Amino acid sequence: MTTTLAAGLERYTASGVTSAGFALGLAILAVEHWRWFKGGAGGGGGGKKGGGEVAAGPARDPKALIPYWAGFVFGVLMVACPAGLLGTAANVLRWGGNGVGGWVMSTMTGQRATPLAQAGAPGLNQYGATVVTVMVLVLFWQRKKVAKLVKAGWKKGMFSGVLLCITTGSAAVLAQTIVGGTNDIGQFLFTTVTTGTLV
Repeated sequence: MTTTLAAGLERYTASGVTSAGFALGLAILAVEHWRWFKGGAGGGGGGKKGGGEVAAGPARDPKALIPYWAGFVFGVLMVACPAGLLGTAANVLRWGGNGVGGWVMSTMTGQRATPLAQAGAPGLNQYGATVVTVMVLVLFWQRKKVAKLVKAGWKKGMFSGVLLCITTGSAAVLAQTIVGGTNDIGQFLFTTVTTGTLV
């Protein structure tokens, strides 16, 4: 469904996320960045010292976070596709995240998850949809050539992006930046290719 914010300036694609689902998304984000910081699995670049101790410093390579953040961006773009298969998949992932997070919350704390906010992003226009279509096709055709570790980071990023994409606070600003930037990139590329001019 779509909903209009109070300001009336942006139309958002939206469906609910609970406090527990949002907490799960935050936990995934925190764990991935902690592993990267400590030089653990997925940290990349860190070798072993003489005594078998992992060298944490070299492992903090910013490139090691690219799969996670690429997946995160894709997760936000999935939320911005409410009527297609990507939007349906985002709904399923949010349902699963809300369920798992809710079970953990009720089991550990005795409290029930509450609706936190609408999980949403500004809708893609025809240009942004073109960029996402290209991304999907490239990911599909190159799926067998991507290392398992990269795939794992990308999937975690996508899952947390779907759960953390809401219409309030700093998360909403991030969603606006990602979706708006995708729309702008798509329009720039489309205009450049079809007219041969840079605008």
